[in-house]
This record gives sequence, structure tokens and C-alpha cells, in this order.
Amino acid sequence: MTELSYHVVDVFTDRSYAGNPLAVVLDADGLTGAQMQSMAREFNLSETTFVLSPTSADATYRLRIFTPSVELPFAGHPSVGSAWLLKSIGRFRTGTVVQECGAGLLPIVVGDDGAELTGGSASMSDPLEPDDFVAAVGLTTERWVGTPVRWCGCGIEFGYVHVDDATLAQVVPDMQRLAQLGRAGVCVFAFDGQRAHSRVFAGGAGVAEDPATGSAALGLGVYLVASGLLAGDGESTFTIAQGLEMGRPSQLSVVVRAESGAVVEARVAGGVVPVATGTITVPRA
Repeated sequence: MTELSYHVVDVFTDRSYAGNPLAVVLDADGLTGAQMQSMAREFNLSETTFVLSPTSADATYRLRIFTPSVELPFAGHPSVGSAWLLKSIGRFRTGTVVQECGAGLLPIVVGDDGAELTGGSASMSDPLEPDDFVAAVGLTTERWVGTPVRWCGCGIEFGYVHVDDATLAQVVPDMQRLAQLGRAGVCVFAFDGQRAHSRVFAGGAGVAEDPATGSAALGLGVYLVASGLLAGDGESTFTIAQGLEMGRPSQLSVVVRAESGAVVEARVAGGVVPVATGTITVPRA
């Protein structure tokens, strides 16, 4: 095996050269983790995925997900983009498939224009002191609206900092401080009850700013319920605009179902558009 086929798609968008780009490398069973990491570094996108045979009888396929610097157990735009790409090249039909990844078995509903991902079990921390989080994104606590900062997620966790919409343009991430916070990174967002505007700085994954982050969108749903900004019982929907400041406008649609103030299911959906295809040389083991 000296070359493998790959595809590049843009995720959480309805047009090319917007959303979040993703490289998907096919038939990667023979690769080592070190080879995958080298190839992800070569693509130099926020994430590259490698499609493998599943180890679970309940899974349709297995996915390993890499940033240019680390492997992730789970990520949203790689999951949505890879599932749609595999459907588009005929690996399976539209409908529900099951992705095996480091976070477990995750169902994805794949359609003609995009896909919807169900996240893993919801998690959240107690309220946290805001100072370190606010400073890590170049703000002062005067710019924070006062909703408690928390870690939240559905597979990987982000810290959430609630600001007003005008403040988002003033955010200046400090990558060293972001990395010191740990976990995946920080999501700074504004919310009007139906629509969020967010910026995501994935310092824990070595990504300065991400134009569309499905895992952070799922966690934001958990955070909004925990903070009383979405209903604590029943189903709520909202959209997220992300990537505007990067020239990569993205839209993510989120559904959360809550019971007694806690999220029991979170889903994120968006469009996927093909951009490129080719072959890549396999690095030496």
C-alpha cells in the first residue's frame, strides 16, 4: 500500500469554500497511528479522518480523527462530513448509520445534502470562576454577561463563555492560556433565544480557531439547558452561526431534549459539499 484515496469536503455549509473543510482518507486499515498523524499534519486542516473497518458488529464503519497535532476521540464536523462522503461514494445508502469512534457508537442520519449526528452522553461541570476563561480569549469580566462558565459536552468538553454579540468581534485568543485551561477549548457565544453566534478556540486540540465545531454545538445545547436559557423539559431547537470572522460562514442546527433540567439527547446537523479528491502517498511506518 503506497497510496490511498482521499476526499475533501466542506461541512456545515450549503456551498463550497465555506463551512469547515475536512479531509477523509479511505480504506486506512493498514495505517499506524503515527502514519495517520503525519498525514493529518500534511493536510493541515483542523481535522482529517481515516475510515476503517468496524470492530463492533453494531457499527457501519469506524473512524479515527486527527488534528495536525493530536488524535481526538470524537468531533462533530468530521463525523458529519465523513458519513455524508461515504454515502455519496456509494458505501451505504441514505438513512441511519452507526459510527464507531473513540467516544463509542454514535448514530448518524445521512441525507442527500448533509447529515445529523447524535452526540454521546451529556456532561457538565458545576459553575466555574470566569476569570481565567475570560482572560484566555482576551476579554475582561466586564464583557461577560454573567451566565456561569461551565465545561459541557457530549463526547468532548468545551468551556462556555456567554457575551453579547458585539463583543465577539473583540475576542483575541491567547493560545497558551487556552491550552492551560485543558479539555478541548473554549466557545465564546451570544444567544438571542433561537440563534447563537459563536467562536470556538480549540486550544486543547492545537487549533487556533475553528470555523464550525459540531462537538462544541452539542455542548452548547447542554450548557443552554443547564443555564436556564433553554427549556429544562421537552425538545428545543436553535441554530448557530460560526466562522463569520474567519471568512468561512457556517450554520449548524441543534436539537436538544431535556428531562428535569438535564439534557438526555443532543443532535447537530448541517450540509456537506464536495470540494476535491485525489490520492496521498502513505508515509513510511
